[in-house]
Amino acid sequence: MKPLPQDDVVAAAGVVRGTQSFVHVLATCWRRPSLTALEVAWRWAFGIPALLLVWYEAMRILAETPVDFAALQRMTVMNPMASAQTLAQTMAVLLPSVTRVAVWLVPLLLVVWIVVSSVGRTVVLRRADSRLLARPGTLMVLQAIRVVALGGSFVVWFLCVQWAANVTVLGPIAAGGEANLVGYFALGIVATLGLFTLWAVVSWVLSVAPLLAMLRGLGVEESLGAAFRLGPLKGKLVEINLVMGIVKIALIVLAIVFSATPLPFESMTTQEFLVWWWVGVTVLYLVASDFFHVARLVGYLELWRAYERDEDLLRG
Repeated sequence: MKPLPQDDVVAAAGVVRGTQSFVHVLATCWRRPSLTALEVAWRWAFGIPALLLVWYEAMRILAETPVDFAALQRMTVMNPMASAQTLAQTMAVLLPSVTRVAVWLVPLLLVVWIVVSSVGRTVVLRRADSRLLARPGTLMVLQAIRVVALGGSFVVWFLCVQWAANVTVLGPIAAGGEANLVGYFALGIVATLGLFTLWAVVSWVLSVAPLLAMLRGLGVEESLGAAFRLGPLKGKLVEINLVMGIVKIALIVLAIVFSATPLPFESMTTQEFLVWWWVGVTVLYLVASDFFHVARLVGYLELWRAYERDEDLLRG
C-alpha cells in the first residue's frame, strides 16, 4: 500500500496552521474508507464481546440482587432529592455484587483492550503508510500508560464532582439550608469541560509516542522522550488535538439531538421503532468517532512526514 499522498498544503505545514493541513487529511481519509473500516473492525471486535460480557454479568447481578424496581420507576426530576436517595439505596444494594465482578472483569477488559488496540492500531497505521515499522510490544506498553493516565483523569474528575457535592449539596443541608442543585450541576459541567480540555491539551504526547515508535523503531522511553522534543511541530499537534476534542463534543451533542428527534412523535411511533432509531444513531456516532480517530493519527503522520527533513526535529 502506498503512503498517503502529500499535497502543497501538507508539504507547507511549516508555514500553515495544523488545522489547515488537517482539512486535507480529512479529505484524504474520506477518500480511503478502508482506513475507517479497519478502525471500526478492531474496535468492534473488542467492543461487541465486551458489551455482551458486561450485559451478561449485569443481568446476573440484577437477577440475584433484591432491587426495588418500583421505587426506581417512581423517580421524578420534580423531586431530585428523593430520586437521589432512591439511587443511593439501590447502589448500596448493588455495590457488593458489582465490586466482586469488577475485581476480575475490569482488569480482564483492560488487558484485552491494550492488546487488541495495539494490534489494531498497528494494522491501521501500516495501511496508511507501509513504511511504518510494526512495534506491537512497544505500543502495548504505551497504551497501558495511556490507560493509567486516562484512569487518573477520571479519578480527578470524580474528586471534583465530589467536592462540588460537598459544597453545594451536603454542606448546605448539614447547615440546615437547602441544596443548591443548580450550583452543583454548574460546577460539574465546568469540571467536566475543564478536564476534557486539559486532557486534549496534554494527551497528544500519548497519542504521538506510538507513531514515533513505528516511524523510528524506538522503544517506550525513547518514543516518549521524542514526543516531548518535536520543536515547532508540537504546537500543531496540540492544535489538532484540541480540534478533535471539540469534534468529540460536537458528535456527542449531535447524537443527543438525533436521539431526541422522534420523542415529540412518541404517540405515533412504537417502542421498537425508537429502540432501532437509537441503535442507528449510536452506530453512526461510533463510526463517525472512529473516522476522526483515524484522521487524527493520519494528521500526526502527515505532519511528521512534512517535517522529517528538518535535522533538528528530535533535538527540539
